[in-house]
Amino acid sequence: METRLVKINNMEDCKKDMEEAGELIKAGELVAFPTETVYGLGGNGLLPDAAKKIYAAKGRPSDNPLILHVCDMQMVESLVKEIPDNARRAMEHFWPGPMTVILQKADQVPDCVTGGLDTVAIRMPDHPVALELIRRSGVPIAAPSANTSGRPSPTKAEHVMEDLHGKIPMILDGGAVMVGVESTIIDFTEIVPVILRPGWITKESMEEFLGCEVLMNTSLKASDHGIPRAPGMKYKHYAPKAEMVLVLGDDQEKVVDHINQLAKEQKEQGKKIGIIASDETKDLYQADEVISVGQRAHLETVTAHLYDVLREFDHKDVDMIYSEGFEGEPLSEAIMNRMVKAAGHEILRI
Repeated sequence: METRLVKINNMEDCKKDMEEAGELIKAGELVAFPTETVYGLGGNGLLPDAAKKIYAAKGRPSDNPLILHVCDMQMVESLVKEIPDNARRAMEHFWPGPMTVILQKADQVPDCVTGGLDTVAIRMPDHPVALELIRRSGVPIAAPSANTSGRPSPTKAEHVMEDLHGKIPMILDGGAVMVGVESTIIDFTEIVPVILRPGWITKESMEEFLGCEVLMNTSLKASDHGIPRAPGMKYKHYAPKAEMVLVLGDDQEKVVDHINQLAKEQKEQGKKIGIIASDETKDLYQADEVISVGQRAHLETVTAHLYDVLREFDHKDVDMIYSEGFEGEPLSEAIMNRMVKAAGHEILRI
């Protein structure tokens, strides 16, 4: 299959391309597209065959639920049995934006989209290309991240091409994304809302807006049926090709010294070493490849660059990656959730 890469500079000049992309989705084909979080691999969310194509293209287990992307509340109403008051208030406030809600699904939502669960994950992306694609297709778009399952999520169209070239007919290139990590997933089917995946919208901001307690349950692996309640809860995610170890500690100077010592020992064994640093510490390391992921003082720079940095190390063919951690701030939950999974839970705390 030939994969067509379409640069979307502005919607006015790309009407024909967007119309073609919408028709592909409607017909059950796949289109990769940008959102504010990461690039998504989209298919018609009401066609079981489209969901099967998504799972096949990604190499994704079919019990890992997909998120349905919508462009208006009318579309949401058609996909769920009811919308609790807290959920509706959150959607009105945080949408369009990086928040996914879990609600009881309506009968028209295929079981293969939800992994067989009676709940469905829905979000309204904050990106003009994504919203226009949904409008053009006229259907909710089922879309996980547009990468090979387990790999770092794509934040640029070129990342999608690396993983899915020849597997899908079209990629819409909307440039680099803004947020850089997947949406916050919050389950509104319980009396107390539960965050199943941390993201740009933090627990603290959700509690402040709703005026009630919000639980965090990212350690939840599966439902009572052994099926993950939300995307990314059961399987390995975000991993670079090289082995990765997180080095954590309260004293950043000691963390730097420890990473340098580990890198020295590995280099003596003939291994090529990479280090994920921050802007504040990148000049303190001795290794083959040192890349800053962003500023500790501005953690939004870390979310924006994390997956890009993980993929960059793949191109540098390092044997081992040591990484600093980012703890202590509300947005740290989202960052560390991804970094821990990328490292396969290999953590050294000093």
